[in-house]
Amino acid sequence: MQFIKFHGFGNDYIVFEASQLAGVEALGELARRVCDRHYGAGADGIAIVNRAEDKSADFSVRIFNPDGSEAGLSGNGTRSAAAYLYYRKLWSADELRLQTRTGIKLYRLRERIADGHYWFEAELGQPRFDSASIPILTDEAQERVIDYPLNVEGETLPVTALLMGNPHCCIFVEDFDALDWRRIGRALQSHERFPERVNVVFIRTEDRKNIELRIWERGVGETFSSGTGACAASVASMINDRAERRIKVQMPGGSIEVEWRADNEVVMTGRADIVYSGEWLGDFGF
Repeated sequence: MQFIKFHGFGNDYIVFEASQLAGVEALGELARRVCDRHYGAGADGIAIVNRAEDKSADFSVRIFNPDGSEAGLSGNGTRSAAAYLYYRKLWSADELRLQTRTGIKLYRLRERIADGHYWFEAELGQPRFDSASIPILTDEAQERVIDYPLNVEGETLPVTALLMGNPHCCIFVEDFDALDWRRIGRALQSHERFPERVNVVFIRTEDRKNIELRIWERGVGETFSSGTGACAASVASMINDRAERRIKVQMPGGSIEVEWRADNEVVMTGRADIVYSGEWLGDFGF
């Protein structure tokens, strides 16, 4: 099975075409094996592209995490899938409509740096703030989950939660080094209050136009970057009056721009870069 590995600011994805996987019955198990850093190709997830059945989209993409679970959306994963389509010359128009589990996302090719290296602007959807949509189990239904006191291993933390393609739990911090954020992220991703688990984003505000993140993703763990996480953190900063409606988001893997437009659409601008192509020779019948 042929594949190409891309990354978006260090968040790496193995991209397959669906036709290559016709004999694979358990895609989650394939993802677990392929993503393994020691026994597989190593990645933060796999993206599977196919021609879209929905006539309003051009292609479809499914994203699987290293633990075998399927993600609702991945900003970097779908951007890697878009880069694959351009690199393989399966698509050439400036706009690309990708069907995902959370709806159709519009990608605009802004710059082709070199073959296999691209900048995209992506419309990733509209945030949802109510507790039922996220979902988070609160004592009473919440229209917006802001500064909600959450007990994490005996410590009460004020969190802002929202649905941005995936459920996100955002925590504002003054200093990453003063907080054991990896421990908290690991505990929160499977917290009983989040029935579908949750991505955990730690946010340090530099000023109203710049924020910095650390990220712990459900089904993945610590990641260098996250597209939906960056969007969720940006919106969380905006509704907490910590940031303007267009900001720069710095992550360990790099910096992207996020805008929350007046029409409620969240737009992210970032790049995708090719790493290598390969062939998976392991068992695939599962």
